[in-house]
Amino acid sequence: MNTPLSQHPDPRMSLLHISDTHLLGGDRQLWGSIDAAERLTALLERVVASGERPSALVFTGDLADIGEEEAYRTLRRSVEPFAETLGAQIIWVMGNHDEREPFARILFDEDNNGKPLDRVYDIDGLRVIALDTSVPGFHHGELSAGQHEWLRGVLATDAPHGTLVAMHHPPIPTPIDMMGVIELDDQAALWQSIAGSDVRGILAGHLHYSTFSAYQGIPVSVAAAMCYNIDMVAAADALLSGIDAGHSASLVSVYPEQVVFSELVVGDLPVVFTQPKNRLSEFRTWSPEQRRAVFSDKNSDFNKGEQAAQSGG
Repeated sequence: MNTPLSQHPDPRMSLLHISDTHLLGGDRQLWGSIDAAERLTALLERVVASGERPSALVFTGDLADIGEEEAYRTLRRSVEPFAETLGAQIIWVMGNHDEREPFARILFDEDNNGKPLDRVYDIDGLRVIALDTSVPGFHHGELSAGQHEWLRGVLATDAPHGTLVAMHHPPIPTPIDMMGVIELDDQAALWQSIAGSDVRGILAGHLHYSTFSAYQGIPVSVAAAMCYNIDMVAAADALLSGIDAGHSASLVSVYPEQVVFSELVVGDLPVVFTQPKNRLSEFRTWSPEQRRAVFSDKNSDFNKGEQAAQSGG
């Protein structure tokens, strides 16, 4: 008889949260050297190879750097084959670098009259609300009175597995002073609009570094950028320092009573050790006491294998 490996059940589903690709049209690279499209492809290839099957791919804004049609076409051509392989819904969210008209025409196959591109998605009973916090011509974020009314109306009815809100500008503080100039305005109004609702978490981007917070019992997970990130401890005389490092996405695991956010690092990943997956069936036949004993015994074949790999021998 197999005994569970954890006191928790398996997650109901997972979502892959990606942000800030900042693609340019044609074969141009951001800052002359950053190929976020290639980096994104490498990430999605790793996810496919892992066997993980997220139910949705959520892109929280700044998909194009200057709103070019060709940048959106490149993104769509890159992502759709992976989404089909994974069986995942694609959720595109507007950012401050995006432009509503080409964004809607290329990614949604529809015309846009300048109105916010807010959407609601049903992912097997999990509701995902995509909020457009962009302000045409500016880099800060806003939600209009009409958007707040719409949001409250959507949330008036609970979803079977609750709601996640996906938006570009995160409704949390940032320790980088300069970022305060382009933050979401009137964040208190958003928290009022979702208070008492079934919102279980907020996914955001914009900050160009991975961070996490919680307010009113609701977690906020901010994904790092796929293009470049901000050095949080740059030299004292640097107002902002963009670095070609720290790239990651987030695996959002939705459990019956919790949502867990796990960082997925992008780039070359030196392997320290690998335990073959076929050992899992062996572990499942052991009692919890047997498993703990094996992990605690430094001379067990499991731990010897780890040490040998770490030492290179």
